[in-house]
Amino acid sequence: MVHDHDAESYEYWVHRMWHAFLTGEPYDLSAFPFVMRAAAFLEKHFFSLLPSEPRCRDCNVPFRGIGGVLLRQFGYRQSDLTPRLCNSCVSMIKQFEGGAEVELSMLFADVRGSTALAERIGTVEFRQMINRFYRATTDVLITSNALIDKLIGDEVVGLYVPGFAGPDHARVAVEAAQELLRATGHADPAGPWIPVGAGVHTGTAYVGSVGSVEQVSDITALGDSVNTAARLASQAAPGEILVSEAAITAAGLEVDGLEERQLELKGKSEPVVVRVIHINTPELQQ
Repeated sequence: MVHDHDAESYEYWVHRMWHAFLTGEPYDLSAFPFVMRAAAFLEKHFFSLLPSEPRCRDCNVPFRGIGGVLLRQFGYRQSDLTPRLCNSCVSMIKQFEGGAEVELSMLFADVRGSTALAERIGTVEFRQMINRFYRATTDVLITSNALIDKLIGDEVVGLYVPGFAGPDHARVAVEAAQELLRATGHADPAGPWIPVGAGVHTGTAYVGSVGSVEQVSDITALGDSVNTAARLASQAAPGEILVSEAAITAAGLEVDGLEERQLELKGKSEPVVVRVIHINTPELQQ
């Protein structure tokens, strides 16, 4: 985090903007240039006059109704990153290379045995199955207010930051992992239509834009906590969610009755203790 920069410096200003974006905490608008403050105020006021709900969290762009139809003609729509923001606000934040260190929960999920699966069913059918996997899992991530970090190969990644998932982001992430397994058929007595394992971890990571001014930037998370979450997913069997102790504690979940495992993870000098959760784990049922 930035501590020593002068309050008027560009780096400090960008850091504060990212921190507010990720946490939802209020910030002092006087730290921003007057022209930007005035433009943001006028834009937000104008969009608030247009019907209807839901709206962009930051600028009040309506996504539905007459207002939504009108503004789509000017390129405004819900962002692919999160349904709580419009594409214009996300594009704006991406322009400022930087980020902030925040506590968040991370959900990684990937297809188990994808290489053997592709060999068995053939390239065309496997591509169709992966596309279905992306659609099903993306719907879950969007509904649970995750920032959709990646859709790569046979893996999806959702970032649950306080500014979008709320203060109970750890529990939201675990419940989303359960819903993701349901969406891929793991509650079906006949078995899943695609085998998926997931990992959930809560920790501190640097979240921000990566890239350059010449190229399209992306929003992602970096740090040891991210690596831990990814490695938990890689060791989860089909239908399993491996949840770190940090995520269990942050989610306020009871551990009685949950299987405990100690995992040897690459880059970790000590075993990592996790709990195994499934779709029908009683502690999480509504």
